[in-house]
Amino acid sequence: MTDAMTEPQRVWTVGTAPGIFPFAGHAIALFRRPLDFLNSLPAHGDLVAIRLGPVRAWMACHPQVAHQVLMDPHTFDKGGPLFDRLRALMGNGLVTCRQDTHRRQRRLLQPAFRAARIAEYARLTGREAQALCREWRPGQQVDVTAAMMALTTRVTSAVLFSGSLDAERAATVRECLEPVVRGLFVRTVVPFDAPFRVPTPANRRYRDALARLDALVAGIIAERARDATRHDDLLAVLLAATDGAGPPGEREIRDQLVTLLLTGVETTAMCLASAFDLLAENPEAERRLHHEADEVLTGHRTPDHDDLPRLGHTRRVITETLRVRPPGWIFTRITTRATELAGRRLPPGTIVLYSPYLLHHDPASFPDPDAFLPDRWLPERAAGVPGGAMLPFSAGNRKCVGDTLAVAEATVALAAVAAHWRLRRPPTRRPAPPRPAVTLGPRSLQMICEPRWPVRES
Repeated sequence: MTDAMTEPQRVWTVGTAPGIFPFAGHAIALFRRPLDFLNSLPAHGDLVAIRLGPVRAWMACHPQVAHQVLMDPHTFDKGGPLFDRLRALMGNGLVTCRQDTHRRQRRLLQPAFRAARIAEYARLTGREAQALCREWRPGQQVDVTAAMMALTTRVTSAVLFSGSLDAERAATVRECLEPVVRGLFVRTVVPFDAPFRVPTPANRRYRDALARLDALVAGIIAERARDATRHDDLLAVLLAATDGAGPPGEREIRDQLVTLLLTGVETTAMCLASAFDLLAENPEAERRLHHEADEVLTGHRTPDHDDLPRLGHTRRVITETLRVRPPGWIFTRITTRATELAGRRLPPGTIVLYSPYLLHHDPASFPDPDAFLPDRWLPERAAGVPGGAMLPFSAGNRKCVGDTLAVAEATVALAAVAAHWRLRRPPTRRPAPPRPAVTLGPRSLQMICEPRWPVRES
């Protein structure tokens, strides 16, 4: 992939999405059938107006338009409905902060994502994935999504808190994530606050989950303040950090931890669950995955970071999964000043959206876009992907700080499971389409464990 733009003199088209409902605008379509709605937009222009309630917003439907938005974060800052709602949960962390504080925040966190740390986290992922494989039994039906959530919770908790997230606290994180991600999505597409002030069961579950997550993180920070033991984790990095503005305060530390806890657990788990779901539909890609695992992980040994260069097909499966089902599938920005986008003059305060899902399913960038084809990412073919067309981790200086960790973690976990098990769908269960919330992926993927080798009793 390249960041170079290849169409310098394109004549842009600007349109409006049809089907506006009174008061709600396009919120109903975005809530009921979000992926179909997104895929319908490019037919109306490279930049398409939609209505979020009474507010007009603009969807970037062409990779060059999205690229302009992401490469000019001072003009197109974090903001709009999605990030306004996320700030209520994450506070002013790295994902949600405005551009004027982003550089400082990223510099504080960067030491936790250096190459040596990524290698250590990959080894941890391999060990945790092996432990997961030992728990399964032939013929057992497992909730793969829940299993991947448990795996990524253990890895993320080690990255953030060392051993401070015990089994009970890890279970609390997993229990809280589902109501949070569902509740945030509804609050993003519904333009009115009044429905969320009503004490319905769903609203109570959402508020309770937020309170429990806050209490959990606050408790860990308080414990660490009383603990003289040396720790090698992100919390220790934050507690020791300092710059011209002084060390981060307790609230800033809380915001960073909640941000990375939610993004680190949910997105990687959704990617892995989607990968197993897509592999079940594509037996040739699955067969090659198993063959590679057998060649690289001889004797069914635990994979680690040193194996990544030889797990080429496994890595391509992860990359193609991120294309077909990007966990982060829609985002908003807000203009800080008057600007021009796709030939349209936008005033300050304009909401602009971009969707990795939409861009990843553009047939001009990805022929046969709905097909799961890991070999798209062979080096000689990936070089032909237009710049800005593949955005699973965003781009520019707001690109995800943990992108390298996420891909390494997902690749190692997928290889570890593939070395031991084939996961197949129950014969009587029809595959359900992925249900978008704040993240995209199967919310409860039921699959049957089929051993690839004789199972030895432990």
